[in-house]
Amino acid sequence: MSVQEYLDKHMLSRKIEDAVNAAVRAKAPDPVLFISNHMKKSVSSVVTKIKARQILDSRGIPTVEVDLYTNKGMFRAAAPSGSSTGTYEAVELRDGDKGKYHGKSVSRAVKNINEKISEALIGMDPTLQTQIDQAMIDLDKTENKAELGSNAILAVSIAACKAGAAEKETPLYKHIADLSGKTGLVLPVPAFTVISGGKHAGNNLAAQEIMILPVGANTFKEAMQMGSETYHHLKAIITEKYGISGCNVGEDGGFAPNISSFREGLDLVKEAIDRTGYNDKIKIAMDVAATNFCLGTKYDLDFKSPDKSGQNFKTGEDMIEMYTQLCKDYPIVSIEQPFDKEDWEHTKKFSRLGICQVVGDDLLMSNPKRIERAINESTCNALLLKVDQIGTVTEVIEAVKLAKDANWGVVTSHRCGETEDSFIADLAVGLATGQIKAGAPCRGERLVKYNQLLRIEEELGELAVYAGPDWRLP
Repeated sequence: MSVQEYLDKHMLSRKIEDAVNAAVRAKAPDPVLFISNHMKKSVSSVVTKIKARQILDSRGIPTVEVDLYTNKGMFRAAAPSGSSTGTYEAVELRDGDKGKYHGKSVSRAVKNINEKISEALIGMDPTLQTQIDQAMIDLDKTENKAELGSNAILAVSIAACKAGAAEKETPLYKHIADLSGKTGLVLPVPAFTVISGGKHAGNNLAAQEIMILPVGANTFKEAMQMGSETYHHLKAIITEKYGISGCNVGEDGGFAPNISSFREGLDLVKEAIDRTGYNDKIKIAMDVAATNFCLGTKYDLDFKSPDKSGQNFKTGEDMIEMYTQLCKDYPIVSIEQPFDKEDWEHTKKFSRLGICQVVGDDLLMSNPKRIERAINESTCNALLLKVDQIGTVTEVIEAVKLAKDANWGVVTSHRCGETEDSFIADLAVGLATGQIKAGAPCRGERLVKYNQLLRIEEELGELAVYAGPDWRLP
């Protein structure tokens, strides 16, 4: 790019001329200093450098981290990662070299940032999030970001979003709200993981997570207290019944006692809630992650048991009956992925009962086409929002708009492979999703999200609004 092309791209020639004219009008005693100060105020920051590296996530598996520079400073972001990737989500680019990190290295994604994305974005205005994201999408040229990697594109997109907020001298959550065209800022109800199972823990529980939602709290700060106290009461109960080894935790920080049934886990959680005295103020949610134990047309609830008898297979109808009874016996308000990712019919049938919020995870993969189908067919009524399944901040905002326009709930979600990046906390507030799932009130990579929400609530002061009873549709 020539000097003149650079000046033209950023309208600098016009701004220099304006600065000179202003100095003449002001009869500035030091025109050079006047022009310099005028330019600093009038010229927007641009992306000056992008540097990526490979770091490790909370599981010790490589992921991508990016430092994006403007004249305002350096802005860092890291891409989260799931334990498995779905057919319909954006492609996470890994090297595949079994001799390094068991094939999980991300040096190709890092190289794509340092050599291709960096060159395309240098000189761009970080406040223009849509243009930055579109530039990367155009550079990739695939429908699912397979060329550059969604992990590469997402890390840059988040870093640019942080830089854009700094350029506007506004909090990140407010900048995100501005990008979405929304004005309401809402502190989400946290869905704390308290018991882990499925592929996230070494016990025999088929369900992946049992969570608690402090919907009756008055503030996010109070919700954190409720969550922490319940978590520690649960630890004491598990120690009493299963010994201290039962308090080992899964990947999301939930306890993983040696239990095998949904009811056994739910009874433990209900007892912990009773001990806190919060009772009606705390509700229960489950992430069943049923895709993990679907075999053809049946569901194997003993899929993790070494002593499988083959007697615990359930049909889709059996699962509906089981969920219906559990919702009657326990204060369950939300069930995530109750059926296989391709079991649209049973998901639809259960959702239409209106018993609880039915959250699409594997079913949707945050994919706009699958979200639209689910909306049109009334298959579920909530979106699990995983930013890495989409790949850019702009597309995340569009997915949330699509869900909210259909009066769906939106659960901003972490991944099992997390980092110290707290971006999804600001995202949940800025997009007013009303719900955030970031794991247990335990482990640094989980708490960094919750602690950021505490800071945001404090910063907003009297303007802070906690979703509370309006958690589904704030």
